[in-house]
Amino acid sequence: MNLAQKTCVACHGGVPPLPAEEAVSLLGQLDGWELVNNHHLTKSYRFKNFTEALAFVDRVGAIADEQNHHPDIYLAWGKVRIEIWTHKIDGLTESDFIFAAKIDASTSAG
Repeated sequence: MNLAQKTCVACHGGVPPLPAEEAVSLLGQLDGWELVNNHHLTKSYRFKNFTEALAFVDRVGAIADEQNHHPDIYLAWGKVRIEIWTHKIDGLTESDFIFAAKIDASTSAG
């Protein structure tokens, strides 16, 4: 099963962040995402205008609510940057990679 087909699992704390080697392995299943200090994922998207960028943010918001996993989103004219990590443990879990894959799946479908 690919990452986009999985469901995010809520983290209640008390678990360690993913080890670097596991994070790098999962990163290999994503397209264009960057692993920053083995702490968070980030990716920037470009759009023709503000309206398209905002529509993308709305799609990401819907996925976030559906998965109960909420990224940091930076919106500007024609561009959006997403940052994902599990705030409860101040690091990465598999759900962060699942969420990133779901965002990309919505982009290719949209």
